[in-house]
Amino acid sequence: MIQRSNNSNSTMLREEVGISTRPLEWKCVESRADSKRLNYARFILCPLMRGQADTIGITIRRSLLGEIEGTCITRAKSEKIPHEYSTIAGIEESVHEILMNLKEIVLRSNLYGTRNASICVKGPGYVTAQDIISPPSVEMVDTTQHIASLTEPIDFCIELQIERHRGYRMRTPNNAKDGSFPIEAVFMPVRNVNHSIHSYGNGNEKHEILFLEIWTNGSLTPKEALNEASRNLIDLFIPFLHAEEQDIQLEDNQNRVRVAVPFLTYHDRLPKLKKNTKERALKCIFIDQLELSSRVYNCLKRANLYTLWDLVNKSQEDLLKIDHFRIEDVKEILDILQKHFSLELPKNTFSLVNPLE
Repeated sequence: MIQRSNNSNSTMLREEVGISTRPLEWKCVESRADSKRLNYARFILCPLMRGQADTIGITIRRSLLGEIEGTCITRAKSEKIPHEYSTIAGIEESVHEILMNLKEIVLRSNLYGTRNASICVKGPGYVTAQDIISPPSVEMVDTTQHIASLTEPIDFCIELQIERHRGYRMRTPNNAKDGSFPIEAVFMPVRNVNHSIHSYGNGNEKHEILFLEIWTNGSLTPKEALNEASRNLIDLFIPFLHAEEQDIQLEDNQNRVRVAVPFLTYHDRLPKLKKNTKERALKCIFIDQLELSSRVYNCLKRANLYTLWDLVNKSQEDLLKIDHFRIEDVKEILDILQKHFSLELPKNTFSLVNPLE
């Protein structure tokens, strides 16, 4: 929802937020943790030209809600449970209620792919998120989150599947013949985003201030969410900044059409560049153009390696120090660099040489 206040309050508002109206800058004006599973912050960005606040507000809101990855429990398994709507003697909740409680568990992690976890508790007592035995890379945001109430001395043991993804995943139909039950996954760590706009000035001197409110589930702070959403947007637009155009032929049933499309491959261009322009070329080639596996790409991105220039200034030893990086991953990078760019990485930092030589 966009709100525009009267111009008569503009001077008061600028004094209140305490920022200059000349250089473009942003500031967090309010931040609080309402609970372990609900964080809130309010940011401002100014000064913006007329219309820019709306463009930024709508775009960053979509990125915050749809482009940030989160971690969820996506499946539970127990061979002793016949179907989702059954009840178990000694457990107060039905199986369906237990699955709904597992859906609400908030996790913080940097894992890749799928991981297994488990719960094994003997009653009577309460089962909470603290009882989940998870991989070291997974952390429970709120260990007091309720799962089940055991009223008798029974063994409560289930296997869990944990995934990191983005967006929302509906449950797929499952007859649970193997005792496996899918769980609706809300991977989105950002729960809600609002933006509002304050206009000030007159005529050609009219400017805007963007107010952005972010609520998260506690797996990351609103500031971290804003940072990640911004980086994701930058990654999406970077190829357009460095694209060359190449004419290609598109054919339909009747006509042949010549069109110009972005040509994002630099393999043919790179060997022809002279030494004084080679560094610029390496900085214009981004790692998402290297045909890397998603796992290697994500590891490099989290290590703040975004371009080919960033990569060739690292040694094989440096890469192995990256979290979750393996020897096989280094070999994959070496093969791509050699095949497409005739570049190599030194084995250790001490032998690192200028990649331009």
